[in-house]
Amino acid sequence: MMSQTTSGPQPVVTERSPSNTWTVLDLLRWTADHFTSCGIETARLDAECLLAFALGIERVGLYIDFEKPVEAAERDVFRELVRRRAKERIPVAQLLGRREFWSLSLSVTSDVLAPRPETETLVEAALRYLPAAAESRVLDLGTGSGAIALALASERPQARFVATDVSEAALAVARKNAEALGLTDRFETRQGTLFEPVAGERFDLVVSNPPYVAEKSRPHLAPELSHEPAIALFAGPEGLDVLEPLIKGVGTVLVPGGMAAIELSSEQVPAMIECCGEAGLVEASSIRDLAGRERVIVARSRGTEGPR
Repeated sequence: MMSQTTSGPQPVVTERSPSNTWTVLDLLRWTADHFTSCGIETARLDAECLLAFALGIERVGLYIDFEKPVEAAERDVFRELVRRRAKERIPVAQLLGRREFWSLSLSVTSDVLAPRPETETLVEAALRYLPAAAESRVLDLGTGSGAIALALASERPQARFVATDVSEAALAVARKNAEALGLTDRFETRQGTLFEPVAGERFDLVVSNPPYVAEKSRPHLAPELSHEPAIALFAGPEGLDVLEPLIKGVGTVLVPGGMAAIELSSEQVPAMIECCGEAGLVEASSIRDLAGRERVIVARSRGTEGPR
């Protein structure tokens, strides 16, 4: 579990005199050290993201002008961001209100999970089964910010997407992102649990990053997760309360030969591969993320039609 230590000096962004002004490099170095002392693993990256936000520039701009003095008003904004990150352990994405995913800039709030880099493995897997020229129908179960469906939509201009979630607040974020990306004409949201919002419909591809964290793991997780919606993270004692019914029911909404691609933890892969077989799905296999962990399982419904 990451340390929640917040002792030590407060951010020094206003402590120097005008004759000894803090530069961009000064602030980055001090803040990275401060975050490290607080047990924040991505200390330097977080410092860069927050300072770039406070200065109203891209991160690359920090490297262009390391010696630029930072004005008092900018330091005030930065100091408050640093305080909230270090003391309250609010995730950077929530502090900035945005997160990059699949080269898309997405709005995020406390109503959705900030999309993780490892979830791009799910997008990569899904694209293998989504022909570029086909007018495929895709279902994204538990869409949250809409990250997965919108990433796929950006790559497959002929595909159409239905994105569901139990949370209307999450769907509002997804719709905002779709609008910002100009994808609303192919992106529909529906509220409900699992397959209820699409009963009687069929899709060429179903993707999902469902809640799969075991409840028993909650005390050992990073404090940042307390700021994200628990309903999107935790799913029963073993983390299977959503995964199992999802896999058992996905065949009812797939066309013959349609594909399902689902994110999960590596520990859950063997049981869920077995569950795929019990549910009548075939060709079930796992895909590893860039860290070498089994991250996604894919399986096909029986039949030969496949994605159109």
